[in-house]
Amino acid sequence: MPQTSQIRSTTHLAARMVLLPVFFALLCGGATRADDAVRIVTEVPYKLGDVTDGERERCKLDFYVPAGGAEFATIVWFHGGALEAGDKSDEIAALVGRRFATDGVAVASAGYRLHPDVTYPAYVEDAAAAVAFVRREIVKYGGSPRRLFLAGHSAGGYLTAMVGTDERYLAAHGVSLRDVAGLMPVAGQMITHSTVRRERGIPKTRPTVDDAAPCYYASANCPPLLCIAGSDDLPIRAEENRFFVAAMKAAGHKDATYLEVEGRDHITVAGLMDEQDDVVARAMLSFIERLKP
Repeated sequence: MPQTSQIRSTTHLAARMVLLPVFFALLCGGATRADDAVRIVTEVPYKLGDVTDGERERCKLDFYVPAGGAEFATIVWFHGGALEAGDKSDEIAALVGRRFATDGVAVASAGYRLHPDVTYPAYVEDAAAAVAFVRREIVKYGGSPRRLFLAGHSAGGYLTAMVGTDERYLAAHGVSLRDVAGLMPVAGQMITHSTVRRERGIPKTRPTVDDAAPCYYASANCPPLLCIAGSDDLPIRAEENRFFVAAMKAAGHKDATYLEVEGRDHITVAGLMDEQDDVVARAMLSFIERLKP
């Protein structure tokens, strides 16, 4: 059953590290704090009916909702972990949820099945199912289904871009790319993901753009795009994100932007978003506000 709790936003990195164990203790206990600005609902299944054990375990959402808000935007957030690890409630997901909900934007942090228990395209299919569920359900939390954004870090950035470019995944749930207000992948692989390449017997060192690559689906019909990477990210990560945006523009896309954050590495490009002046969080909030209908 979903658990409900509330928590105050924390803005300093050191304080986050101290308070994080307390935060998760509150979640597990279902505790509430009536004076806080963020409502948290955890362990919400987004796949119902005849599901596998893996889907029952992994395909869940944690909602971070602005207390007292209405018609707010929502980010469906996908965690990182190379499609092999990570969790919807990890440190980065928790700080992203609290930061954006404090600023009036809900976050639905999605879990998904992982390699080697599944292979491509199962984790992309899970991500699309999560998006469709949030679009249907967010009105119950006070959000607007017309203001639905997709975002994620690392592997989550890859899932963001795949679901937001290959229309087949959302179409399986009766949802169109036009129903997505915008895409905000952070440090994701925009070529075929290295884990997918390994599943297909492609050497890790061979950059590949095939039907499992966001770049393959670059189109003028994709949602508005804010693509983010750090200058000190993993090898070629910034370059492939820059290429993805260039491919979008070459295909006629009119609202595709690349942001490279100086001095940020693969972790810190996402892991400092709870800092009030963080350039990544501010860019994402500005992107969301600019696209307000």
